[in-house]
Amino acid sequence: MSSEPTSSSTDPGRHRRPEGRGLAALRPMTLRTGAMKFAEGSAQIDLGDTRVLVAATVEPKVPRFRADSGLGWVTAEYSMLPRATHSRSGREVQRGRPGGRTMEIQRLIGRSLRASVDFAALGEHTVTLDCDVLQADGGTRTASITAAYVALVEAMGKAFLAGDLVRWPIEQQVAAVSVGIVDGTPLLDLEYCEDSVAEVDLNVVATLDGELIEVQGTGEQRSFRRQELDDLLDLAMEGIRQLGELQNAALAPMLEDVQALQQRGRRRAKPRDEKELWGAP
Repeated sequence: MSSEPTSSSTDPGRHRRPEGRGLAALRPMTLRTGAMKFAEGSAQIDLGDTRVLVAATVEPKVPRFRADSGLGWVTAEYSMLPRATHSRSGREVQRGRPGGRTMEIQRLIGRSLRASVDFAALGEHTVTLDCDVLQADGGTRTASITAAYVALVEAMGKAFLAGDLVRWPIEQQVAAVSVGIVDGTPLLDLEYCEDSVAEVDLNVVATLDGELIEVQGTGEQRSFRRQELDDLLDLAMEGIRQLGELQNAALAPMLEDVQALQQRGRRRAKPRDEKELWGAP
């Protein structure tokens, strides 16, 4: 990927999608697990020039409202490096609290990933997903969700294979993508120069089974018709299908081990009688 500076136009009449990239195609993408040494699960996604690093931390505790319930919890935090964008933004820690946009995005990520988990199988554990935007060129919240699912599954896989979880806690595969209308044309996976001039803009979170988790839609420059919404949702679901394939490819070794353990079951040690423990009287 080129590290050369890029420029974008704010003039809709000058906007053009790069040649070779279809209207229903994702940007060039890499998604890998094991991006961090110490985290229970981690993933880095490079989607076009957007780069997000996600770490999953598993702790044997739950929020107070979950105490003694036998149920686990999944939450998320989101932040952006000061020079992730065209100009430097101040660190939110200097302001003493996260901004409204940050709070909204991390709540979206948490809601999205909670839709994939069986909390009873997770038990009284909390999984925290830390999503850090290294570089932003459109679609940071949706890229965070897509990578967070991979980090979550890696963390759950390690815990399940180690025997810390009795049952596999992942119920549904989740991914997210942006879609929009630019110059009257529906587009998938908007980069910044497209998103900044979009007439209509949607962020869609869904399962790979085709169930919607959240749709954030805005008529940025005009209102839009029901048929346009349906067309954008169809486009988003195609993008989520493609993202799901990439997620599964990144997780394939882990999922194969999990499936093998589920099929053979865990070996249980034969109970020993008192003679084996203490010797003959």
